[in-house]
Amino acid sequence: MIEPAGWLSTAASIGMAVGPPLVYADQAYSIVKKKDSTGFSRDVCAILLIANITRCFFWLGNQFELALLLQSVFMILAQVRVDTIPLEPVFANRCSLNSLHYYTFASIYRPRLSPESLGTSNRIYSFWQWSGYTQYMEFLAGLILFQAILFLIFGRSEIFVTILGFCALGLESTLPIPQLISNYKQRSLYGFRMSTLLGWVGGDSFKTVYFFLQGSPLQFKVCAIFQLSIDFAILGQRIIYGNPPPPPVLTEEEDLEQALALAEE
Repeated sequence: MIEPAGWLSTAASIGMAVGPPLVYADQAYSIVKKKDSTGFSRDVCAILLIANITRCFFWLGNQFELALLLQSVFMILAQVRVDTIPLEPVFANRCSLNSLHYYTFASIYRPRLSPESLGTSNRIYSFWQWSGYTQYMEFLAGLILFQAILFLIFGRSEIFVTILGFCALGLESTLPIPQLISNYKQRSLYGFRMSTLLGWVGGDSFKTVYFFLQGSPLQFKVCAIFQLSIDFAILGQRIIYGNPPPPPVLTEEEDLEQALALAEE
């Protein structure tokens, strides 16, 4: 018979494994429903994918709790999941696709004024602002191959494994920063679900306590504290800015009026 403390430990481990990926379910539903990802920084998805792929290689060198490894696997699957949904005619014309590739939550339902839509990305090689789904998959495949080669060469080095852990957890701790910057630029949290924010704050608070109680590697503890501090900064933005639509976002009525005006020209 499992002791009560054992049940609590098991429940906490299950929560750590499946909780974080589920935080984004409501955000994803909101984006699909509105057909617009305005207000949600898609760089969050890039950070999650790169950090969790790197964390899997870190586990190979330092086998921490299985629940944390499963969390990374579930998060990767959640971020690259592809749903096939019939396109409305306007989206079929805009995306030139026969089916809707719904990936990284927001790469198809991008804002009209996004760098991908306008072709104005100023990033090197337009990183994470590509127009095609294949480019995202090619990048992730290349990343996995690169890290696999590095691990095969240096995997027995304790220094390499330690650095790999800090890279994985350090990158993950920056997860809320793109959202923090996006909120600051818009002076609004429009499009960013309150449920996602509460999931960040509650989830990061839980995992910080979990890391200390479970005696997780130092990388987990330090980076969790940093990430939690950014979560509270975003919570402060929510209180200060609220969530009114930013100027570039048009209501359906305004969008129709603009379309009619263009048709008359």
